[in-house]
Amino acid sequence: MAQGTVQVTHSGTSRWRRRTGEYASLAAALEAAADGDVLTIAPGTYRENLVVRRPVTLRGPEGAPGSVRIAPPDGVPLTVRASAVVQDLHVEGQDGAAPALLVEEGTPELRDVRIVTRSAAGIEVRGGARPTVRRCTVDNPAGIGIAVLDGAGGVFEECEVVSAGQAGVSVHGGAHPRLERCRVHHAAGNGLTATGENSALEAVGCEVYEVRGSGVQVTGRATAHLTDCDLHRTTADGVTLDTDAVLTLADCRIHDVPENAIDLRSRSVLTLTRTTVRQFGRNGLSVWDPGTRVDANQCEIFDSTGDYPAVWVSDGATAVLDACRVHDVPDALFVLDRGSRADVVDSDLYQVRNTAVSVSDGATAQLDDCRIRDAATGAWFRDHGSGGNLANCTVDGTQTGVIVTKGADPTVERCTVDSPAEAGFYVSAGGRGTFVNCRVSGSGGYGFHVIDGCRTTLRKCRTERCARGGYEFADAGPDAGSGTGPVVEDCTSDESGGLRPPGRRETAEQSAAPSSAGLLGAIPGQRALDAEPAAAAVGPEQPARSSKDVLGELDALVGLDSVKREVRALTDMIEVGRRRQQAGLKAASVKRHLVFTGSPGTGKTTVARLYGEILASLGVLEKGHLVEVSRVDLVGEHIGSTAIRTQEAFQRAHGGVLFIDEAYALSPEDAGRDFGKEAIDTLVKLMEDHRDAVVVIVAGYTAEMERFLSVNPGVASRFSRTITFGDYGPDELLRIVEQQADEHEYRLTPGASEALLKYFTAIPKGAAFGNGRTARQTFEAMVERHASRVAQLAEPSTDDLTLLYGEDLPELP
Repeated sequence: MAQGTVQVTHSGTSRWRRRTGEYASLAAALEAAADGDVLTIAPGTYRENLVVRRPVTLRGPEGAPGSVRIAPPDGVPLTVRASAVVQDLHVEGQDGAAPALLVEEGTPELRDVRIVTRSAAGIEVRGGARPTVRRCTVDNPAGIGIAVLDGAGGVFEECEVVSAGQAGVSVHGGAHPRLERCRVHHAAGNGLTATGENSALEAVGCEVYEVRGSGVQVTGRATAHLTDCDLHRTTADGVTLDTDAVLTLADCRIHDVPENAIDLRSRSVLTLTRTTVRQFGRNGLSVWDPGTRVDANQCEIFDSTGDYPAVWVSDGATAVLDACRVHDVPDALFVLDRGSRADVVDSDLYQVRNTAVSVSDGATAQLDDCRIRDAATGAWFRDHGSGGNLANCTVDGTQTGVIVTKGADPTVERCTVDSPAEAGFYVSAGGRGTFVNCRVSGSGGYGFHVIDGCRTTLRKCRTERCARGGYEFADAGPDAGSGTGPVVEDCTSDESGGLRPPGRRETAEQSAAPSSAGLLGAIPGQRALDAEPAAAAVGPEQPARSSKDVLGELDALVGLDSVKREVRALTDMIEVGRRRQQAGLKAASVKRHLVFTGSPGTGKTTVARLYGEILASLGVLEKGHLVEVSRVDLVGEHIGSTAIRTQEAFQRAHGGVLFIDEAYALSPEDAGRDFGKEAIDTLVKLMEDHRDAVVVIVAGYTAEMERFLSVNPGVASRFSRTITFGDYGPDELLRIVEQQADEHEYRLTPGASEALLKYFTAIPKGAAFGNGRTARQTFEAMVERHASRVAQLAEPSTDDLTLLYGEDLPELP
């Protein structure tokens, strides 16, 4: 029963009708009401399921908002099936399978209705209904805030979804509502979502924030148009488009998003106009898949909070940026994969910590009339098949203006590079490129730096005030074929040397000047020429020793008994496996990658070198040489450069052992803004792809390596065993000194040996203790003190020149 009465005011003038009437229930009042009647509900709670079938007005008393509660125990509290007016009501629902307010037919008007419910939906509009909903609020922590479906439409003005257990506003089944000046927040799902063919959502002046899904999601051939909207503080992406979705954003603001500000894929199409994107944790604009396209005009993407490119275009997608600004980001534009394309016109890319434009994996980028400034690298065309065109662009205040590597072949026309810290244009590792009417001025390095005999074409280019010279063409090396090297035509410089006289089309001669180590050190992924001896250090091939000879050298090392047993056991497994294969038997699979743990100076590098030689003697490795690297050799300063450095190190170790010292430094405990993970991921893939060509040994302190392996299970699974190198005891340190003395033709007196034993017993074994290194340093200190003593003798004897005494020992540290 109702807690109050319902007054019905009739609008008709027939003398057969009463002017007013009061009814004890809402159902009775609705039954008695005629078209156009006004039903004024007295304050109270009504446990009825109402159905409005006539165009009447259903309202609460004036001046007492929220005093009328429609709150049945189950079912739909209020259903509207006519062009009625409903206002000033408080609707409560408890049925998780039904909406709190259902609009099924007509063009009703809902005003100032507050819905506090735990229903499937707060407001549901379906079928042919086209309501006008003004100043209504929905609080539904159990389901959808507002659902519009099955071809329905309507206008929602100044409405608010204050909480939703699913989406704030959901549109599907061909529905097409319009939202004006609405707010949606604290939704457990997406803020606004539209899905399904012919579904459409229009929003003007709306705000979506504090949602645990995406701010806006459009999928499955649906369309949406947002104007002057604010999307922020989402948990997932700001905007998500998938599967042939179409979205237009005009004059919108997307910010404070921890993931991608905008992510679209699967043939979706996005049009952005005068929209700003800022404070995003991953990509500001992420575009994937063939047929997916974004057109951005007069937009601004800036102030990234993460370590990802602001604009990411991959897997065959297309992006067009016209009169846009991208700034204060780690990287501005990355275009990846064959078929992917970015067209950038009249745009500014600046305050970029790493690379402004990166093109790789066969992608294409076209930049016209653009301005790049204050970046580490202006544009980098990375690999074979990658290219495009830079025309009428300026690059100012970068480390390096344009980089072309590994078979990339762009065309650069009428571009200017001003004041690069290193090279204006840098080409290496088989990069190509055509540079026409380009200019470099004020370079801290060379204007044009072309190495490795790259077949680059330079026409009508000009350099001015370049510190190291206008042009540098470094040697392609002894293996270069004929016809390699750059082609230079009509190029000039304000320097007197560095280029053959312009006007003659020919392959440029190699410059006698050495390549710039400083330049190469600043180029992401490149290595200074004096850093290459790691590969050259292999040198001329030495006569291979047998595994027995190498194991003999291992046995001769001081101490390391457990290490020797581990290496012998592993060697025996490999040798027996080889013999079983020769006999036509199955051989057990043996993972050859190792983890060495222990303190510095315990012989890890020496054992790694011998292990490689053993594997070569057994025919497991082609060469068995050792390439030793650390974090600084693998991790670059730029996104993408780490993978290149790691691949280069792996290539140098081909046929031998890659020894990574202090490997745990690749995975620091606070790795939020670190490229070490990229090195690890690259290593894991290379170890799998080339498991028969390279053996990897990672080494470091015991505790740190345990942490490193525990947080990188993909790495841990690649290694067969961990070998622990214990600290040397005093007796073993004494033996190392004795070996050093014998090698250098010195002798220890009995007193010196006794003093050394006491010295090594008392020496602190803290972080500074270097084990074998400490023993060698002690011997060197003894030799220096011996020299100071013997130098005072006029005619020293042979014993004087060779004997070391206890007094020659240094002081304890």
